[in-house]
Amino acid sequence: MYDVLIRRAEYEEFDDVKRLLADNDLTLEDAEYTAIAKLNEDIIGTCSFSGKIIKCFAVREDYKGEGLSLKLVTHIIDEMFERGIYEYFVFTKPENINIFKSMGFKIVHSAYKVCLLEGGKSDINKSIDEMFKKSGLGYEKKSALVMNCNPFTLGHRYIIEKASKESESVVVFIVKEDKSVFPFDIRYSLVKEGVSDLKNVKVISGGDYIISSATFPSYFIKQLDDRIDAYTNLDAHIFGKYIAPVFNIVKRYVGTEPFCKVTEKYNNALLKILPSYNVEVELVERIKNSGNIVSASFVRNLIKKGDFNSIRNFIPDVTFNYLVSEKAKGVIERIENEK
Repeated sequence: MYDVLIRRAEYEEFDDVKRLLADNDLTLEDAEYTAIAKLNEDIIGTCSFSGKIIKCFAVREDYKGEGLSLKLVTHIIDEMFERGIYEYFVFTKPENINIFKSMGFKIVHSAYKVCLLEGGKSDINKSIDEMFKKSGLGYEKKSALVMNCNPFTLGHRYIIEKASKESESVVVFIVKEDKSVFPFDIRYSLVKEGVSDLKNVKVISGGDYIISSATFPSYFIKQLDDRIDAYTNLDAHIFGKYIAPVFNIVKRYVGTEPFCKVTEKYNNALLKILPSYNVEVELVERIKNSGNIVSASFVRNLIKKGDFNSIRNFIPDVTFNYLVSEKAKGVIERIENEK
Protein backbone atom coordinates (compact mmCIF):
# COMPACT_ATOMS: atom_id res chain seq x y z
CA MET A 1 0.00 0.00 0.00
CA TYR A 2 1.09 3.54 -0.71
CA ASP A 3 2.56 5.69 2.08
CA VAL A 4 -0.72 7.47 2.80
CA LEU A 5 -1.14 9.86 5.72
CA ILE A 6 -4.55 9.97 7.42
CA ARG A 7 -5.10 13.14 9.46
CA ARG A 8 -7.44 16.03 10.15
CA ALA A 9 -7.92 18.42 7.25
CA GLU A 10 -6.49 21.90 7.64
CA TYR A 11 -8.42 25.04 6.69
CA GLU A 12 -6.50 25.69 3.49
CA GLU A 13 -7.17 22.12 2.28
CA PHE A 14 -10.95 22.35 2.21
CA ASP A 15 -11.12 23.55 -1.39
CA ASP A 16 -9.34 20.33 -2.42
CA VAL A 17 -11.71 18.32 -0.21
CA LYS A 18 -14.69 19.94 -1.93
CA ARG A 19 -13.24 19.14 -5.37
CA LEU A 20 -12.74 15.49 -4.43
CA LEU A 21 -16.30 15.26 -3.17
CA ALA A 22 -17.61 16.97 -6.31
CA ASP A 23 -15.75 14.41 -8.44
CA ASN A 24 -17.76 11.77 -6.56
CA ASP A 25 -21.02 13.67 -7.11
CA LEU A 26 -21.07 14.77 -3.45
CA THR A 27 -21.02 18.06 -1.54
CA LEU A 28 -19.39 19.11 1.73
CA GLU A 29 -21.85 19.65 4.57
CA ASP A 30 -21.14 21.27 7.93
CA ALA A 31 -18.96 18.93 9.98
CA GLU A 32 -17.31 18.95 13.38
CA TYR A 33 -14.31 17.09 12.02
CA THR A 34 -13.04 16.28 8.53
CA ALA A 35 -10.29 13.73 7.87
CA ILE A 36 -8.23 13.38 4.71
CA ALA A 37 -6.07 10.69 3.16
CA LYS A 38 -3.02 12.42 1.70
CA LEU A 39 -0.45 10.91 -0.66
CA ASN A 40 2.46 13.29 -1.24
CA GLU A 41 0.63 16.56 -1.98
CA ASP A 42 -2.62 14.98 -3.22
CA ILE A 43 -5.81 14.47 -1.19
CA ILE A 44 -7.08 11.06 -2.33
CA GLY A 45 -9.78 10.43 0.26
CA THR A 46 -11.92 12.18 2.85
CA CYS A 47 -14.51 11.48 5.55
CA SER A 48 -16.25 13.68 8.13
CA PHE A 49 -18.60 13.47 11.08
CA SER A 50 -21.06 15.73 12.88
CA GLY A 51 -22.55 14.60 16.17
CA LYS A 52 -23.19 10.88 15.76
CA ILE A 53 -23.35 11.03 11.95
CA ILE A 54 -20.46 9.91 9.72
CA LYS A 55 -20.72 11.62 6.34
CA CYS A 56 -19.04 13.22 3.31
CA PHE A 57 -17.10 10.03 2.57
CA ALA A 58 -15.20 9.70 -0.73
CA VAL A 59 -12.09 8.07 -2.21
CA ARG A 60 -10.49 9.13 -5.49
CA GLU A 61 -11.45 6.73 -8.29
CA ASP A 62 -7.91 5.49 -9.02
CA TYR A 63 -7.35 4.57 -5.34
CA LYS A 64 -10.59 2.68 -4.68
CA GLY A 65 -10.10 -0.89 -3.54
CA GLU A 66 -6.79 -0.02 -1.84
CA GLY A 67 -8.13 -0.13 1.73
CA LEU A 68 -8.49 3.64 2.13
CA SER A 69 -12.19 3.38 3.03
CA LEU A 70 -11.44 1.32 6.11
CA LYS A 71 -8.55 3.57 7.16
CA LEU A 72 -10.59 6.77 6.83
CA VAL A 73 -13.64 5.45 8.65
CA THR A 74 -11.46 3.90 11.38
CA HIS A 75 -9.74 7.27 11.87
CA ILE A 76 -13.13 8.99 12.18
CA ILE A 77 -14.44 6.37 14.64
CA ASP A 78 -11.28 6.68 16.76
CA GLU A 79 -11.81 10.45 16.92
CA MET A 80 -15.45 9.96 17.90
CA PHE A 81 -14.40 7.55 20.65
CA GLU A 82 -11.94 10.17 21.95
CA ARG A 83 -14.93 12.52 22.27
CA GLY A 84 -17.06 9.95 24.08
CA ILE A 85 -19.24 9.07 21.07
CA TYR A 86 -19.77 5.31 21.04
CA GLU A 87 -22.88 5.11 18.88
CA TYR A 88 -22.72 6.30 15.29
CA PHE A 89 -24.65 6.23 12.03
CA VAL A 90 -24.10 6.46 8.29
CA PHE A 91 -26.57 7.68 5.67
CA THR A 92 -25.40 6.56 2.24
CA LYS A 93 -26.45 5.50 -1.22
CA PRO A 94 -27.76 1.91 -1.39
CA GLU A 95 -24.87 0.95 -3.71
CA ASN A 96 -22.41 1.70 -0.86
CA ILE A 97 -24.06 -0.63 1.64
CA ASN A 98 -21.51 -3.43 1.28
CA ILE A 99 -18.58 -1.08 1.96
CA PHE A 100 -19.96 -0.22 5.38
CA LYS A 101 -21.27 -3.71 6.13
CA SER A 102 -17.71 -4.98 5.64
CA MET A 103 -16.68 -2.57 8.43
CA GLY A 104 -19.26 -3.99 10.84
CA PHE A 105 -22.11 -1.56 10.23
CA LYS A 106 -25.67 -2.95 10.36
CA ILE A 107 -28.52 -1.89 8.10
CA VAL A 108 -31.38 -0.12 9.86
CA HIS A 109 -33.39 0.45 6.71
CA SER A 110 -32.83 1.01 3.01
CA ALA A 111 -35.41 3.16 1.24
CA TYR A 112 -35.66 5.49 -1.76
CA LYS A 113 -32.06 6.41 -2.76
CA VAL A 114 -30.80 6.19 0.84
CA CYS A 115 -29.74 3.63 3.41
CA LEU A 116 -29.26 4.18 7.14
CA LEU A 117 -26.67 1.98 8.85
CA GLU A 118 -25.61 1.94 12.51
CA GLY A 119 -22.31 1.06 14.14
CA GLY A 120 -20.52 0.90 17.48
CA LYS A 121 -22.91 0.35 20.39
CA SER A 122 -25.91 1.47 18.33
CA ASP A 123 -28.77 -1.04 18.28
CA ILE A 124 -32.16 0.19 17.11
CA ASN A 125 -34.14 -2.65 18.67
CA LYS A 126 -32.46 -2.28 22.06
CA SER A 127 -32.73 1.51 21.93
CA ILE A 128 -36.46 1.54 21.21
CA ASP A 129 -37.13 -1.17 23.82
CA GLU A 130 -35.33 1.03 26.37
CA MET A 131 -37.31 4.10 25.24
CA PHE A 132 -40.54 2.20 25.81
CA LYS A 133 -39.56 0.87 29.24
CA LYS A 134 -38.32 4.29 30.36
CA SER A 135 -41.60 5.92 29.24
CA GLY A 136 -43.62 3.93 31.80
CA LEU A 137 -46.34 3.36 29.22
CA GLY A 138 -48.39 0.17 29.09
CA TYR A 139 -49.28 -2.11 26.20
CA GLU A 140 -52.62 -0.47 25.39
CA LYS A 141 -53.23 0.80 21.85
CA LYS A 142 -51.84 4.28 21.36
CA SER A 143 -51.91 7.28 19.10
CA ALA A 144 -48.69 9.15 18.42
CA LEU A 145 -47.42 12.55 17.37
CA VAL A 146 -43.88 13.53 16.39
CA MET A 147 -43.17 17.20 17.00
CA ASN A 148 -40.31 19.68 17.00
CA CYS A 149 -42.19 22.49 18.79
CA ASN A 150 -39.80 25.31 17.98
CA PRO A 151 -41.50 26.74 20.07
CA PHE A 152 -44.62 25.07 21.54
CA THR A 153 -47.71 26.85 20.14
CA LEU A 154 -51.48 26.70 20.53
CA GLY A 155 -51.45 24.77 17.26
CA HIS A 156 -49.39 22.01 18.84
CA ARG A 157 -51.63 22.06 21.90
CA TYR A 158 -54.74 21.78 19.71
CA ILE A 159 -53.62 18.67 17.83
CA ILE A 160 -52.36 16.95 21.02
CA GLU A 161 -55.65 17.71 22.78
CA LYS A 162 -57.60 16.35 19.80
CA ALA A 163 -55.58 13.12 19.91
CA SER A 164 -56.13 12.93 23.69
CA LYS A 165 -59.91 13.19 23.32
CA GLU A 166 -60.03 10.55 20.58
CA SER A 167 -57.54 8.01 21.95
CA GLU A 168 -57.07 5.76 24.95
CA SER A 169 -53.41 6.73 25.23
CA VAL A 170 -51.18 9.24 23.42
CA VAL A 171 -47.39 9.45 23.15
CA VAL A 172 -45.74 12.64 21.91
CA PHE A 173 -42.18 12.24 20.59
CA ILE A 174 -40.15 15.46 20.71
CA VAL A 175 -37.38 15.59 18.08
CA LYS A 176 -34.16 15.26 20.06
CA GLU A 177 -31.50 16.87 17.86
CA ASP A 178 -30.54 20.43 18.80
CA LYS A 179 -30.75 21.95 15.33
CA SER A 180 -33.59 24.27 16.33
CA VAL A 181 -33.43 27.77 17.80
CA PHE A 182 -35.11 26.50 20.96
CA PRO A 183 -32.89 23.79 22.56
CA PHE A 184 -34.29 20.31 23.08
CA ASP A 185 -34.53 20.55 26.87
CA ILE A 186 -36.58 23.76 26.57
CA ARG A 187 -38.85 22.37 23.85
CA TYR A 188 -39.37 19.15 25.84
CA SER A 189 -40.15 20.92 29.12
CA LEU A 190 -42.56 23.41 27.52
CA VAL A 191 -44.58 20.65 25.86
CA LYS A 192 -44.54 18.45 28.97
CA GLU A 193 -45.78 21.28 31.19
CA GLY A 194 -48.16 22.55 28.52
CA VAL A 195 -50.09 19.25 28.29
CA SER A 196 -49.78 18.14 31.92
CA ASP A 197 -53.55 18.42 32.35
CA LEU A 198 -54.09 15.76 29.65
CA LYS A 199 -53.69 12.66 31.82
CA ASN A 200 -53.56 10.15 28.94
CA VAL A 201 -50.69 12.00 27.18
CA LYS A 202 -47.03 11.08 27.66
CA VAL A 203 -44.26 13.34 26.32
CA ILE A 204 -40.91 11.66 25.62
CA SER A 205 -37.66 12.25 23.72
CA GLY A 206 -37.66 11.09 20.11
CA GLY A 207 -34.24 9.46 20.57
CA ASP A 208 -31.78 8.78 17.77
CA TYR A 209 -34.14 7.09 15.30
CA ILE A 210 -36.71 9.78 14.67
CA ILE A 211 -34.97 11.69 11.90
CA SER A 212 -35.61 15.38 11.43
CA SER A 213 -35.19 17.17 8.13
CA ALA A 214 -32.63 19.39 9.85
CA THR A 215 -30.35 16.46 10.74
CA PHE A 216 -30.78 14.34 7.61
CA PRO A 217 -27.49 14.49 5.66
CA SER A 218 -28.20 15.38 2.06
CA TYR A 219 -24.64 15.66 0.71
CA PHE A 220 -25.06 12.60 -1.52
CA ILE A 221 -28.41 13.57 -3.11
CA LYS A 222 -28.23 16.61 -5.41
CA GLN A 223 -31.86 17.27 -6.33
CA LEU A 224 -34.00 18.89 -3.62
CA ASP A 225 -37.07 16.76 -4.42
CA ASP A 226 -34.98 13.59 -4.23
CA ARG A 227 -33.53 14.66 -0.87
CA ILE A 228 -36.98 15.30 0.55
CA ASP A 229 -38.30 11.99 -0.78
CA ALA A 230 -35.31 10.12 0.66
CA TYR A 231 -35.69 11.68 4.12
CA THR A 232 -39.46 11.32 4.34
CA ASN A 233 -39.52 7.71 3.10
CA LEU A 234 -36.72 6.61 5.43
CA ASP A 235 -38.23 8.23 8.50
CA ALA A 236 -41.72 6.86 7.78
CA HIS A 237 -40.44 3.30 7.31
CA ILE A 238 -38.33 3.39 10.49
CA PHE A 239 -41.30 4.65 12.50
CA GLY A 240 -43.63 2.00 11.09
CA LYS A 241 -41.14 -0.88 11.16
CA TYR A 242 -39.49 -0.34 14.55
CA ILE A 243 -41.19 2.27 16.75
CA ALA A 244 -44.90 1.62 16.20
CA PRO A 245 -44.82 -2.12 17.07
CA VAL A 246 -42.90 -1.64 20.35
CA PHE A 247 -45.17 1.18 21.56
CA ASN A 248 -48.30 -0.47 20.09
CA ILE A 249 -49.05 2.65 18.06
CA VAL A 250 -52.08 2.24 15.81
CA LYS A 251 -52.61 5.86 14.79
CA ARG A 252 -50.42 8.85 13.95
CA TYR A 253 -51.71 12.43 13.98
CA VAL A 254 -50.08 15.03 11.72
CA GLY A 255 -50.93 18.66 11.06
CA THR A 256 -51.42 20.13 7.61
CA GLU A 257 -48.70 22.45 6.35
CA PRO A 258 -49.73 24.76 3.48
CA PHE A 259 -46.41 26.64 3.33
CA CYS A 260 -43.67 24.05 3.82
CA LYS A 261 -42.87 21.69 0.94
CA VAL A 262 -40.86 19.33 3.18
CA THR A 263 -43.71 18.89 5.66
CA GLU A 264 -46.22 18.40 2.86
CA LYS A 265 -44.08 15.64 1.33
CA TYR A 266 -43.51 14.14 4.77
CA ASN A 267 -47.25 13.97 5.40
CA ASN A 268 -47.78 12.33 2.01
CA ALA A 269 -45.09 9.75 2.79
CA LEU A 270 -46.73 8.93 6.13
CA LEU A 271 -50.15 8.61 4.47
CA LYS A 272 -48.68 6.24 1.89
CA ILE A 273 -46.31 4.15 4.03
CA LEU A 274 -47.68 3.85 7.60
CA PRO A 275 -50.92 2.00 6.69
CA SER A 276 -48.71 -0.86 5.37
CA TYR A 277 -47.53 -1.20 9.00
CA ASN A 278 -51.16 -1.10 10.28
CA VAL A 279 -50.84 2.49 11.47
CA GLU A 280 -53.68 4.84 10.54
CA VAL A 281 -52.74 8.43 9.70
CA GLU A 282 -55.04 11.36 10.46
CA LEU A 283 -54.30 14.69 8.84
CA VAL A 284 -55.52 17.53 11.07
CA GLU A 285 -56.27 20.99 9.67
CA ARG A 286 -54.15 23.70 11.29
CA ILE A 287 -56.04 26.21 13.45
CA LYS A 288 -56.04 29.94 12.66
CA ASN A 289 -56.06 33.07 14.76
CA SER A 290 -56.84 36.52 13.32
CA GLY A 291 -56.68 34.96 9.85
CA ASN A 292 -53.16 33.56 10.40
CA ILE A 293 -52.29 29.88 10.65
CA VAL A 294 -50.87 29.15 14.09
CA SER A 295 -47.36 27.86 13.44
CA ALA A 296 -43.97 27.93 15.14
CA SER A 297 -42.41 29.79 12.21
CA PHE A 298 -45.08 32.52 12.48
CA VAL A 299 -44.38 32.82 16.22
CA ARG A 300 -40.63 33.11 15.61
CA ASN A 301 -41.32 35.88 13.10
CA LEU A 302 -43.34 37.77 15.72
CA ILE A 303 -40.48 37.33 18.21
CA LYS A 304 -38.08 38.74 15.61
CA LYS A 305 -40.35 41.77 15.24
CA GLY A 306 -40.63 42.13 19.03
CA ASP A 307 -44.43 41.91 18.78
CA PHE A 308 -45.10 40.22 22.11
CA ASN A 309 -48.67 41.57 22.30
CA SER A 310 -49.61 39.53 19.21
CA ILE A 311 -47.60 36.50 20.30
CA ARG A 312 -50.00 35.88 23.21
CA ASN A 313 -52.68 34.94 20.67
CA PHE A 314 -50.57 32.09 19.28
CA ILE A 315 -48.85 30.43 22.23
CA PRO A 316 -49.96 28.91 25.54
CA ASP A 317 -49.09 30.56 28.84
CA VAL A 318 -46.20 28.18 29.49
CA THR A 319 -44.41 29.34 26.33
CA PHE A 320 -45.18 33.02 26.91
CA ASN A 321 -43.92 32.85 30.50
CA TYR A 322 -40.68 31.32 29.25
CA LEU A 323 -40.23 33.96 26.54
CA VAL A 324 -40.55 36.85 29.00
CA SER A 325 -38.14 35.24 31.48
CA GLU A 326 -34.38 35.74 31.75
CA LYS A 327 -33.86 32.14 30.56
CA ALA A 328 -35.10 33.05 27.07
CA LYS A 329 -32.71 35.95 26.43
CA GLY A 330 -30.20 33.87 24.46
CA VAL A 331 -32.92 32.25 22.33
CA ILE A 332 -34.55 35.61 21.56
CA GLU A 333 -31.19 37.10 20.58
CA ARG A 334 -30.57 34.22 18.15
CA ILE A 335 -33.99 34.75 16.57
CA GLU A 336 -33.44 38.51 16.29
CA ASN A 337 -30.07 37.93 14.61
CA GLU A 338 -31.38 35.37 12.11
CA LYS A 339 -31.24 36.51 8.49
